[in-house]
Amino acid sequence: MDRGWLLRLVIAFGFTQAAVSMARPAVSYRALALGADERAIGVIAGAYALLPLFAAVPLGRRTDHGRCTPLLYLGVALIAAGCALSGSADSLTTLAAWSGVMGLGHLAFVIGAQSIVARRSLPDEQDRDFGHLTVGVSLGQLVGPLAAGLTVSGQDGAMGRTSALALVVAAGVCAVALTSMWRVEARAARRSRKAVGAPEEPAAVPVRHILRTRGVPAGIFISLAVLSAVDVLTAYLPVIGEERGIAPFVVGVLLSLRAAATIACRLVMAPLIRLLGRTVLLAGSCLLGALLCAAVALPLPLWALAVLLTALGFCLGAGQPLSMTTVVQASPPQARSTALALRLTGNRLGQVAAPAAAGLLAGATGPTAPFLMLGVLLLAATGLSARKPNPATEKGIRRVFNQVPGGLAEARKKRDEHPSDAFPERD
Repeated sequence: MDRGWLLRLVIAFGFTQAAVSMARPAVSYRALALGADERAIGVIAGAYALLPLFAAVPLGRRTDHGRCTPLLYLGVALIAAGCALSGSADSLTTLAAWSGVMGLGHLAFVIGAQSIVARRSLPDEQDRDFGHLTVGVSLGQLVGPLAAGLTVSGQDGAMGRTSALALVVAAGVCAVALTSMWRVEARAARRSRKAVGAPEEPAAVPVRHILRTRGVPAGIFISLAVLSAVDVLTAYLPVIGEERGIAPFVVGVLLSLRAAATIACRLVMAPLIRLLGRTVLLAGSCLLGALLCAAVALPLPLWALAVLLTALGFCLGAGQPLSMTTVVQASPPQARSTALALRLTGNRLGQVAAPAAAGLLAGATGPTAPFLMLGVLLLAATGLSARKPNPATEKGIRRVFNQVPGGLAEARKKRDEHPSDAFPERD
């Protein structure tokens, strides 16, 4: 069975995510060198998520009825251009604009990559394959900030030059992704829609219909909650560290422990699902994550905080890939890319709203309040993840298997030999 396409896709995703994770802190340093204050940096950071809010659904619509690979190349081009041109920006307005281009490129790449996994993986393989895909994301998130920290220096007024260098390096890192993007999408001969009795161009499923489909809103909210926990934890752990006298280097090590534990969780996703079942794993990881987030607010010794953050990172590793599978399997077959795009829109909303809410709470009650907020958010995600799967979704999965004589094993063989024939509804 050819699994090389997934490995190549994970490698490409790792390079693009590393570039973005390196560029985002470098953009902040670049803004500081241009004279930005805290408010301006917040606006520039928000610009990264602004364009994706409007572009996600149109890009998903396009991918539902066409190939996914063009979005990968478009994403790499936009990320590389946004990084490189941010390094040459000489005003805060220009810097914010190129940051938005970078965010749009990242969105395009993510939609394309996730859609390829949804199309090429059988339903019982999607949890594992999405888990492997997000390993690339976690590796990029682990390496990118470290690379930015090593490259950027503020000594002797060099921040303007070194931040620009970091952004140019990030553009080069992103371009390396092009070397592993060959044959990630099946190119088997496609039968005409008339041959299978389907219309030449299926009607687009309305967004409101997708959002009303049982399982889709839950998957979107779970993804939003988990991503918000990661973002707020990254932003406010340094504040906790400053309050408790923990050195910045040690805070960086603690965040690295969290990222490494997330990678470990995603590497063992398949055996965990076989042992616990996906519903128990998803609900249990959200519940334990809620308790651990709230526990960060306690005055713990450093060793206990390290253990807690490692356990928290492991719990947060399950939410993103499992929420992808939840959304894909619950949504109509002809609108899976659009559903994934809606999930990413929810992520971007969370990236804007959660830090803002955390800032208001921290300003009013202290720096530990955001972690209690995250606990409540993950607790709500626990309730949604514990709901039983949509019976219609399970019926649809069985229908796909029944179309192929021999059931699941034959479906895998047919998928590998003739990808476009294994699932006619995806042609």
